[in-house]
Amino acid sequence: MSNVKTDNKKLNKEIDKFQRSGNIQKAIETCKNAISLDENNADLHIKLGDLYMTWHLDIHEIKQYVDDAITEYQRALESCVDSAEIYFKLGNAFYYKRELDKALNYLKLALEYNTKMPEAHLLIAQIFMKKGDFIEAMESAQNAVEIAPFTSARAYLIMANLLTFNKNSKWYQIWWRMIQFAFTMPFDKTGRKEFCKHLSYIKFLPTLIKISLMIFFKGFNQQIIDIYRETIDKAPGFVELYINLGRVYYELKRYDDAICEYKMAIWLDSLNLRAYYYLCQLYEEQKDFDNAIETCRRLIELQPHVAEFHCRIAQYLYLKGDIEQAVEHYQTAITLNQGPQWTSVVAQTLGFIFQENVKNLDAAISAYQNAYSLNPNDIDIYLNLGNVFFEKGANDNALTVYKKALELSPHSAKLHCNLGYLYWGKGDIEEAVKEYEKAIKYDNTYDIAYNNLGVIYLDDLGRVQKAKELFEQAKRYNPNYALAHYNLARSVALSGDKVEAAKLYQIALDINTYTQELDPIEIEEKIQDLFT
Repeated sequence: MSNVKTDNKKLNKEIDKFQRSGNIQKAIETCKNAISLDENNADLHIKLGDLYMTWHLDIHEIKQYVDDAITEYQRALESCVDSAEIYFKLGNAFYYKRELDKALNYLKLALEYNTKMPEAHLLIAQIFMKKGDFIEAMESAQNAVEIAPFTSARAYLIMANLLTFNKNSKWYQIWWRMIQFAFTMPFDKTGRKEFCKHLSYIKFLPTLIKISLMIFFKGFNQQIIDIYRETIDKAPGFVELYINLGRVYYELKRYDDAICEYKMAIWLDSLNLRAYYYLCQLYEEQKDFDNAIETCRRLIELQPHVAEFHCRIAQYLYLKGDIEQAVEHYQTAITLNQGPQWTSVVAQTLGFIFQENVKNLDAAISAYQNAYSLNPNDIDIYLNLGNVFFEKGANDNALTVYKKALELSPHSAKLHCNLGYLYWGKGDIEEAVKEYEKAIKYDNTYDIAYNNLGVIYLDDLGRVQKAKELFEQAKRYNPNYALAHYNLARSVALSGDKVEAAKLYQIALDINTYTQELDPIEIEEKIQDLFT
């Protein structure tokens, strides 16, 4: 028995020597040779699994060894089914394989056999952070600290980060956790290793600075791509290089290449939010909404409590015509409340969808009122809410909303124009004229105000010449305004110039092909009536 222990000790020293020298491959070969002579040696399988994990996490190697590590740990588990250590190592391996649920299951098994494993609690906290469950993450981090208060630096750091997400947290609470992190870091062996690993990235800093300077002075070009390619050859596991190269391809409008780089980053790190986010943006710009939706769904799986991701997928679903799903995600975004002003805009968007697409005016009113409660100084909310009340026939409510808005923005041309339309609809021509004149006063290029006021002078007051002048102004400030050409044609026809009226009707008909403001049959009938 003593000879076996001596041989194992000697073997471990030999493997450790190769590992310290950076020759992981030789260490693995040595360990495999030893296993071939003693296949049921659980310690050797664990050792080999650890070596594979070390290789897998080396940025100078392409990451493809985690499955080998899992296989070795599972072989070790066959003869040590009650080993908390092996369950933890399996959980850790599945974490790096990005299979979070499997990782969580193994870590919980580890804690069943040994409740005093701070590393297991810590890794569970990290998993819950990835899954967006901040309450469970905080609880697990606290468990790690309770077990090992002086060696759980990373747990203090997680707690500090979680506190920053909590709007009710005080600044001194965050700083206290950061102080605890700083004081315990020297005693956190694994934390020090991770810190040293991150420090290894610094050697690429001169190259990254060089690239930044080249972009600043010369812009994006093929030379930058070549430098990134050379650097990736040296560190194929450095995920940020692929993301940065993807951005270079994006700026050069080489979108297919950019997509490949982002996908490579995701293949290496399937939890990398930045890679998903940039890929999503790229699909959006290409109007590839199917892939944009699929990518955004993955973002939401990783971070379900980020309102922006729900808002993005809602936009894509809306553009695809899936109104029901879009509404659900907009409602989720509102519930998550990323901030009052931002959420107010989302509520307005939801109100617009209820008004224009769902045709549910009560729901639209509710959404706009929610937007108002979040940001009562946004003039657009009043305009939208007033419009819905008007569309619903609640003119008095619309009038109240518009007048309230005028207290905030008395010189808003759009508000006065809307008020003019409201008074016009109520039959109060005098007030309508006053409001349209105010709209023109505050914006002398407001084509809609000129056109609507012209219609009042033409149809309600019978002042053809004044109407013509107003329609001319509307046409002047918006040459592609089919309705202004149409109304000008009507006023010219009343003046007796049928040829000119026909020309204007034809222009209105041509413009309307693109703007779809009018019924084309109605315009054609007007032209025919001129000469019958």
